[in-house]
Amino acid sequence: MTTTDADTNGGTDAAAACHTSQPETAPQADPNAVTDLAPSPATGGVHGYAKQKDAHIKRLRRIEGQIRGLQRMLEEDVYCIDILTQVSASTKGLQSFGLQLLEEHLRHCVADAAVKGPEAIDAKVQEATKAIERMLRT
Repeated sequence: MTTTDADTNGGTDAAAACHTSQPETAPQADPNAVTDLAPSPATGGVHGYAKQKDAHIKRLRRIEGQIRGLQRMLEEDVYCIDILTQVSASTKGLQSFGLQLLEEHLRHCVADAAVKGPEAIDAKVQEATKAIERMLRT
């Protein structure tokens, strides 16, 4: 997935809609809703991945190590098939991370939109569908 694949027609607006801050006098919270997360400074809201942020960072560092390993393998003239095996492992790691992030988005942002009404649901489903399409193209 590349940054050029990102939705340029309202992607920022859709993300902001997901992360809007609660009004000063918020209505009574849903007992199943996630409520113990800190707001994001950039959007004023909470990201779906907030509870797993440390685990995600650890996972991405592991993937980063795999990529650096690929560089070393090339520098050390390792056999092509061994390098391709490492490429496959790195790719699967990123795909797995992306799926986890997508699941968290669906559970948090799309579920939040369901409370807001049909238009919000449609917008979030469309946004998620586009994200899935980008993931499948890779």
